[in-house]
Amino acid sequence: MYINKAFVYGNLTRDPELRSLPSGNAVANFAVATNRVWKDREGVKREDAEFHNIVTFGKQAELVSQYLRKGSAVFIEGRLQTRSWDDANGVKKYRTEIVADRVQFGPRSGGGGSAGGGEYAGKNVAGKGAVSGNASASTSSAQSSEALETIEYPEEENKIDDIPF
Repeated sequence: MYINKAFVYGNLTRDPELRSLPSGNAVANFAVATNRVWKDREGVKREDAEFHNIVTFGKQAELVSQYLRKGSAVFIEGRLQTRSWDDANGVKKYRTEIVADRVQFGPRSGGGGSAGGGEYAGKNVAGKGAVSGNASASTSSAQSSEALETIEYPEEENKIDDIPF
């Protein structure tokens, strides 16, 4: 069995473009920028950016078009696909895209005010994920201050004899 799987987490470089296929099915196109940070041989910190073309279909395309804008953080899970066509001059053109199976919205950059990403963080737009409207600013800030309570985990003692292997 062969695997064609792509995972990308980054920011949109432009607003999604929503169109319809002749069948009436919605299709959204957008691009996501990712970066890589590393140190070169001299120990100097370097950074490189990559840009990924994303395509999504159906209800997921409609939701992406409705909720995401340039700069929005997004996590994409999908597969790589390369298309080819001949342009007006007869030159063969190629485009490699990620066809999204799942799209998960990241934290909203300009709102909530909390470090955890505000009222928009983690919305999932894959099949069963529901996207609901946001409350007014006054109620959402009150809710976010209440939600900042710390989680206390019970202290457990791990024993070597309890490990099953």
